[in-house]
Parts: sequence; C-alpha cells; structure tokens
Amino acid sequence: MIDMPQVKSIRTMHREGHNITEIAEALKLSRPTVRKYLGMDDFSQPVPQEARRPSKLDPYKGTVMEWLEADRKVWRKQRHTAKRVFERLRDEAGYTGSYALVQRFVKECKESRDPTGFLDLVWEPGSVQADFGQADFHVYGVLSRMHYLVVAFPHSNTGFAQLFRGENAECVCEGLRSVFEYIGGVPSRAVFDNGAGVGKRVSNAVRLTELFSRFQAHYGFEATFCNPDAGHEKGNVENMVGALRRSLFVPVPDICDIGIYNRILLDECMDRSDAFHYRKGQSALSLFQEDLRALSPLPAKPFNCVRYQSCRTDKYGNVTVEGCHRYSTAGGLAGKAVTVAFGAEEVWIHDTTGRLVATHRRLYGHDPGESLDPGASLRLLVSRPGGWKNSSVRMSLPESLKGYIDSQGKEVVRECLSTLLEASSETDYATAVEAAWNVYQHTGRIRRPDVAVWAQRLWYGEEAGYSEMVDLEGYDRAFAGMGVNLG
Repeated sequence: MIDMPQVKSIRTMHREGHNITEIAEALKLSRPTVRKYLGMDDFSQPVPQEARRPSKLDPYKGTVMEWLEADRKVWRKQRHTAKRVFERLRDEAGYTGSYALVQRFVKECKESRDPTGFLDLVWEPGSVQADFGQADFHVYGVLSRMHYLVVAFPHSNTGFAQLFRGENAECVCEGLRSVFEYIGGVPSRAVFDNGAGVGKRVSNAVRLTELFSRFQAHYGFEATFCNPDAGHEKGNVENMVGALRRSLFVPVPDICDIGIYNRILLDECMDRSDAFHYRKGQSALSLFQEDLRALSPLPAKPFNCVRYQSCRTDKYGNVTVEGCHRYSTAGGLAGKAVTVAFGAEEVWIHDTTGRLVATHRRLYGHDPGESLDPGASLRLLVSRPGGWKNSSVRMSLPESLKGYIDSQGKEVVRECLSTLLEASSETDYATAVEAAWNVYQHTGRIRRPDVAVWAQRLWYGEEAGYSEMVDLEGYDRAFAGMGVNLG
C-alpha cells in the first residue's frame, strides 16, 4: 500500500531543489524508497486482487483437475462431487487439509469450465414452452394431488393449462392437442424439460416415445429439449406454472368432470392474458395476436392421443398392465389375447377383431389397483348360477335387489341374471342394474320385458316409470295355458 501523503512530501521537496539524501534524512526514509517514488510515473489505482497464500491443496490440484476432466466422459449422475474428491484425496493421496479448501477449488474448476449465469433469451412469436406443475383439487369431494400441463408462449407471456392425473405421453399429447385446437393453430417450436413425459434422455440424445413421435409428425412442429438441470432455458413456463396455480387454483377447486373443467380452464387462462407484459410495455393480448399470426394451420384430422399394448387376460378374463393395474374385459375372453388402448383418462380394451369389449377410467400410481366391471362376468354366471352368492355381480347390486334374488331358487336366479345380461348388452351394466332396481321397486319382481323397456328409456334419456301398479299375472296364466313362452 502506497503512503500517498508521504509520496506527496517526497515529490514536493524534490521540486523545491532538495536532493535524494536530503529528502531521505528529512522524512526518515531510505534513499532507495525516495528514488523509487520519484521514478514512478503512474499512481493510478490497480485492479484489486486477493492476496493468495500457499495452501495444503496446492500439490494435489493437478490430480483434482484430471479427475474432473475425466468426468466429462461419464454420465452426469456418476461424476465427482466435492465430497467425493475430498475422500479420494484423503484416502488415496494422503491429503491432510480441510474439506472447505477442496470444496472451493472444485467449485472454481467447474465454474471456469461451465460458466454460470443465465442468457437473456429471445423468443420468436409462435414458439411455446411446456412443463408440468402440481396442485390439489377436490375431485368428487376427495382431496387429490393432480398434475397440470402448462403450454406457455414466452413472446407474449400467455399460458394455457390442462389438468391430468399423470405426466405421461398420453397426457402431454392430449393437453397439446386441446391447446392447439383452442387457439386454432400449431406453434412452430415446442421446448420441453429433458423429454419428460414424451421421451427419455440418454446421454446427449433424446429418444421420443412412439406416441409423441407420431403426434409431432401429425402436427409438424419442431420439438427441442432443455439441457439437464437447466430449467432456466424455459424460464417462462417455469414462472407460468406458479402463476397459474396461484391465480386459478386458489382456493382449491371442486371438480366433478375433468374434461368439462379443462374446457373451462382454457377460457380462464385466456381471460388472464388481458394484462400488460412485464417487460415489453404492451398488453399480453396484443402480443399474443403476433403469436397467433405465426401459427401453422391445424391438420385436416385431429390426432388420436392413444397408445396401444397387446396383452393376454388371466383365467378370470382380466388383464394387468403397467405392472399393477388390473382391468376386466368381457365374458368369454379368459386366457385370450386383447389390445389395450391407453388414453389420458380412459382405457379401452379390444378383442383380436378390433371390437371394443370394455371401457374403464384409467388407473394411476404405483400402488396396485383394479377396475373390474361386474357385468363382465355376467355371461359366465348365467351358465353357472351356483356361483351367485360369492360373485362380484351380487356385491354390486342394491341391497333390496340383492335380497330378492337371494330368496329365489336356482332357475329364477338364472333368469334374473339373464335379464341383466340382455339389458346390459343393449345399454351398459350400470343402466341395466338401475332399470332392474326400478322395476323391482314398482312391481316386486324382475321381469325381462319390463327391465328391457326401462333400460332403453334410461339409456336414451326418456322418462321411465309406472303411473300405477299393474298386475299382469292373469295375462301370464292365460298365455301360459296356450303354450306361449313369455320369458
């Protein structure tokens, strides 16, 4: 550190005609010091630099740099951390210094190789970023943690959300298709987070799922993916995920039908765009018009966001998919090959001819679950009515209907089951059961013609009911005497 008042005194005395010896004696300095300051021609302050002292890590720095350089050829999840570097230096090289020294040096090496800081990226109109967020919803009165896909337009800071129960390719494609159809066009480019939901990153390449590859080809947009641990590369959608959660999902929404809610959600997201852009000083809505003008037209046909898987049913006619989810098929398909079609919210099961045999609400999660339609075992139960007492059909019926059939003999039980089978084949199992229950409530019996008529009226939304109780036993006896079978 230069003593500037001292320098000033030296140079002042020198201008007054004093020689170096006189200046040194007067200021009690050495002559070399006086000579040095008189010879200096630049007293500008230099760039401050941290004083560096030798450390115990110095002899090992070359080794550490070799390890970190070798890490470039290794999967990122198996590279050296500062802690691992410290442990190896201690155990293999005899390092006796502190962990803090190693930690600081490793950080310096990584920052010099991969500079930190975020680029201020510019997004052209018509490009989007996509990512998932999570929020709680009351679904049919039950609090559930749900997933929502956000499709954000960074040029205008406009975003749209769609709600799902998972984060798979079916959900991504379904959500993107809904947004594309709502805005009336296809973005030129979509950016995703490491291929989550639509593919899997292997080293520096992303392997897309079959479904998403077809979806991308159908709509003709470019798909790119962020670098690992680089969410800032799609920072707009990262912020949009939180903004939509705070503005649209607080308080916790009540939902009965996800499909209907998603259609409402698109309108609510559009209403949010009537605000000024946080940096551009224009309304987001006017900027979004620029996004819309940059879109490509929709293809002539919408894409069917369904993934197919070939399976074989078990001895009960049920199929297990995704490791733990069990679905029923239809009578007569035990041990048979079937095709399972996975949508975002539903699962459809087809036989080998392509005929649809069962539809289920899709199960999610890692815990075992099952969606078993009792009606799937009706046909087998008609031929084996002895299994009635322990059947899933019996367990699914209203108590009054169950009690009535329990009180009957084997042949009447068979006839009741056959009546349900016939009505469900014309409508569905739930409608057939509702029709049988209503007929029983009004007549005290379950008759095939009454159930068939009631089921058809329920199925087509017509008013079903009896204006008064009608006793048809006289007609039954008369026709039976003539040899007419009314079954």
